[in-house]
Amino acid sequence: MIEKRDFYINGQWVSPAVPNDFEVIDPSTEEPCAIVSLGGEADTNAAVAAAKAALPGWMATPVEDRIALVEKLAEIYTTRGEDIAQAMSAEMGAPIDMARTQQIGAGSYHLKNFVRAARAFEFDRPLNDRSPNDRLIFEAVGVAALITPWNWPMNQITLKVGAAAVAGCTMVLKPSEQSPLNAMIFAEMMDEAGFPAGVFNLVNGDGVGVGSTLSGHPDVDMVSFTGSTRAGTAISKNAADTLKKVHLELGGKGANVVFADADEKAVKRGVLHMMNNTGQSCNAPSRMLVQREIYDQAVETAAATASMVTVGNAHDEGRHIGPVVNEVQFNKIQALIQVGIDEGARVVAGGTGRPDGVNQGFFVKPTVFADVNNDMTIAREEIFGPVLTMIPFDTEEDAVEIANDTPYGLTNYVQTQDGARANRMARVLRSGMVEMNGQARSAGSPFGGMKQSGNGREGGIFGIEDFLEVKAVGGWAAE
Repeated sequence: MIEKRDFYINGQWVSPAVPNDFEVIDPSTEEPCAIVSLGGEADTNAAVAAAKAALPGWMATPVEDRIALVEKLAEIYTTRGEDIAQAMSAEMGAPIDMARTQQIGAGSYHLKNFVRAARAFEFDRPLNDRSPNDRLIFEAVGVAALITPWNWPMNQITLKVGAAAVAGCTMVLKPSEQSPLNAMIFAEMMDEAGFPAGVFNLVNGDGVGVGSTLSGHPDVDMVSFTGSTRAGTAISKNAADTLKKVHLELGGKGANVVFADADEKAVKRGVLHMMNNTGQSCNAPSRMLVQREIYDQAVETAAATASMVTVGNAHDEGRHIGPVVNEVQFNKIQALIQVGIDEGARVVAGGTGRPDGVNQGFFVKPTVFADVNNDMTIAREEIFGPVLTMIPFDTEEDAVEIANDTPYGLTNYVQTQDGARANRMARVLRSGMVEMNGQARSAGSPFGGMKQSGNGREGGIFGIEDFLEVKAVGGWAAE
């Protein structure tokens, strides 16, 4: 049993003010794999005070030196990859091979991209060529509370810490209490990299305790949160009294629009994308909209593809998907699958219950529903599990109407060989991101959504800008 009860505050590992043990459950076994402590108000206040005290010095540190520390962090990160992968596999159920590649790879990818983006960013620049005495200075927002989720833990930690660090913000990180171990390893790496005391702090805790204290704290200047729309709403309300900056990356219910002329691998690609990370991705293509001419064949292909997706223990090597993160999520997903059945959707793969032969662990059958309409609960709510809904459509206009008929707006997907139609779709789909024909966005492309999927952007220059304030100066003297 791993026991890690301390917090990282002001450059030191310190004991919680009040002991409050919390068992981290391995979702593959349903048994505890670690014990951490959940912090309280005193721990949170100490971390914020350390970040506030470190802020002037860190803001005054030349940006080249801040970038160099992030670059050093990226180097150390590569040496701790296996430790982080094992932690994520145990605490949130990422299959170990997937943890070693996708989950770990996301962190190094973002850190390296922030180094590249920061070197090209002008933190101090003239307003324009016609205004020699006007200056723009981009400076840190201040003390940033970083609240991260369990589903892509290192992806989200590096997206926030990397950007905040090069921007000159000091930080208090509260990782999800469901997946705290990888974050504590990350804190060890920050310490080894040599970040000054107080620049980065970590306090474990839950949303009601540490999370709410951070989001309402008068000395916190910004909250960057990734998680559910429900929690994002609560954070926004709590932060309103102090008018702090709030960045939210929330849920999604992405439409994957498959036209009749889509390439032959489009449906299979969409199903496998949906099932990746056991469906626990906010940008998952969870609604597959298929043009009616190819709908029946697409349903057959989707069912066959899902039936080939194997489910297994997260600690076993292989290309299977793992469990969902915990019992609460398992029960929620099972209930929504049953609601889909009750509302008349047709199960063509999977269904309720654990996979055959499995009686322990939070494992969900890879499930595909056909003949769904966009008014059904499974088409409206974010299921956050390996569950795909398939909806037929007739015309391009129908597809747009269905795709946009959702409170979410994170990522939509388009599959067509007609380039003009693909571009038209990209313009009218109401989402922060659109990916077409299986082509992922490039390094530094902004990640984020609109509507109830949140606000702000992460990654590259756009991610750095979210941790900066713009100061306009008139009467700048020539130097």
